Amino acid sequence: MLSFLPATVRGVISISLMVLNTIFWSIPFHVLALSKVLIKNDAWHRTCARIIMSAGNCWIWGMNAILGLTQPTTYEIRGLEGLSKHQWYFVNCNHQSWADILVLFYAFTGHIPFFKFFLKKELFWVPLLGICWWALDYPFMERFSRSFLEKNPHMKGKDLETTRKACERYRHTPVSILNFMEGTRFTPEKHSRQGSPYRHLLKPKAGGFAFAMAAMDGKIANILDVTIIYSDKGLSFWDFICGRISRITVLAKKLHVSVDTLTGDYQNDEIFRDRLQNWVCDLWQDKDELIEQHSSSRAQL
Repeated sequence: MLSFLPATVRGVISISLMVLNTIFWSIPFHVLALSKVLIKNDAWHRTCARIIMSAGNCWIWGMNAILGLTQPTTYEIRGLEGLSKHQWYFVNCNHQSWADILVLFYAFTGHIPFFKFFLKKELFWVPLLGICWWALDYPFMERFSRSFLEKNPHMKGKDLETTRKACERYRHTPVSILNFMEGTRFTPEKHSRQGSPYRHLLKPKAGGFAFAMAAMDGKIANILDVTIIYSDKGLSFWDFICGRISRITVLAKKLHVSVDTLTGDYQNDEIFRDRLQNWVCDLWQDKDELIEQHSSSRAQL
């Protein structure tokens, strides 16, 4: 533990080690990605996917070890009981910082299957990481504005088709599909601009969640509802890396939900759409209350 060092020094060490860890593990990722392109064989692609996920887990263990070495942050993690690496999960989480993903890795690695999440198409060109994400079968989504779709109606639904193709690959191996329903990171400015009815959350978006559930064709029967609470609000990702956040609380709740309840034609079935949106709003209201209660109890200590 390097907690005796100044925070900025810890941050520099953390970033340096994370970059080295990423460069090291990107080598097998790139080799395997090339093999996927050159070898057109479904059996090899499935084998390659398992090897790549093993390499991905090694990268995550390295990142977790770096956080443990450089951060004096205390983690409070609840709700790991009954989780399994052999089940499919849809992981829903509030979104406040780029640190959220590293926190989720830290909390759940070894308890649930490998995380999969959707990325913006532009992120494919990120040096080193873009190819790694492609090799991991992370779907790259291209979002179109309403005005663009009005001029190009043939492009409507293309992003949803990308989701369906990605989820078809996830049917053979247990995965944890990660979704930030708010669609963007929470800031006071966004909260005010939205007129959000929640104290600590932005408004959730149910469409992507509904389509991913339908595309998995009944494989996901468990929703893992995760709430991340940072003891020090308003701090940046750099502050997280430097260990300036004194305590991070991760609260997980496994919800056993009937597949019929959460799958349907979200675009065309108005009754199903209203039912799902009400379910999501109730979930978000409970999450908002949980954050408020936890924050209030911490403030009284």
